[in-house]
Amino acid sequence: MRYLRVQWIHPDADEPIELYSELDDEGWETRKVEIFRDGTLGFAESIESAGTTELGETPLPSLEEIAANPEFRPTWIPKEEFERAWSKRLSQVVHASRSSSGEGSKGDEFTPN
Repeated sequence: MRYLRVQWIHPDADEPIELYSELDDEGWETRKVEIFRDGTLGFAESIESAGTTELGETPLPSLEEIAANPEFRPTWIPKEEFERAWSKRLSQVVHASRSSSGEGSKGDEFTPN
C-alpha cells in the first residue's frame, strides 16, 4: 500500500481542500478521506462511505501527473499520517452537500473523486 495526501488549492467551499488516499500497488484507491474548508469531512472505502466521497473509478495518475496541475499539491505520506486522518472519520461531522457545479470530468487530469 501507498499513501497520498493532496492539497487542493481552490476557492470553492463545497469541494475538499485536502484529500488522503490509500492506494494499492496498481494505484486504485482502497480508502479515502476528504477534508473540507469548514472542518467537515467525507470518507469512502469498499464497504462504507459518508457524505459524497467515493473511491476513484480508475487508478490515480502518477504523482508527477497530479502535480502538473497547479491546483494540486500531492505528497507521499507515511501510513501513520493516513491512519490519523482515517480515524477522524469516526468523530467529525460528515460533509453532506456539494454543489453540482464542481462535478464533472477534467479529462486526463487528476480529479478528487
